[in-house]
Amino acid sequence: MIVCAGKTELFSFAYPIGVGLIESAINLTRLTLFDKPEFLLFIGSAGCYGQYEIFDIVQSRGASQIELSFWQKKSYTPIDNVVVSEGMNVSHETIVNSSNYITTDKSTWQYFQKAGIGLENMEFFSLLQVAKEFEIPAAGIFVVTNYCDENAHEMYQKNIRQGMEKLEGFVKEKFQI
Repeated sequence: MIVCAGKTELFSFAYPIGVGLIESAINLTRLTLFDKPEFLLFIGSAGCYGQYEIFDIVQSRGASQIELSFWQKKSYTPIDNVVVSEGMNVSHETIVNSSNYITTDKSTWQYFQKAGIGLENMEFFSLLQVAKEFEIPAAGIFVVTNYCDENAHEMYQKNIRQGMEKLEGFVKEKFQI
């Protein structure tokens, strides 16, 4: 099953599951309960902490959910905040961080990079948590649309259409859709 966030990130061959951690978790759980897939593939945009170029395609099966306050030593979490899906032949060297907030401070990149976190996408952590709960192998394919800095929103808006076209072409070719 191929899924995407929706709104500006829609594909004819993917189910939209909603934007952010909560909508995506609720809607994907609902989909999974009614028709459990053999695998889950999330496709969407991602912001970058500096190690990729705009329009790069990056595959991953690992996600984190780390808020900026954690790096600033102003918070902690008693739960596991990193999840890696097993069973799909996709790298997890690049971990994708998920939050309901978009990072706009370039000075935080160093913390993410040191932790092996290269991208930011609002939904991927939720998808991997749901997949883990239902024992479904999962992965994500992302197109970099922006850097996580003060221009993040403007870059996303400028690049989203072309990014979605590149991502769609990549996924169609890879999976012969």
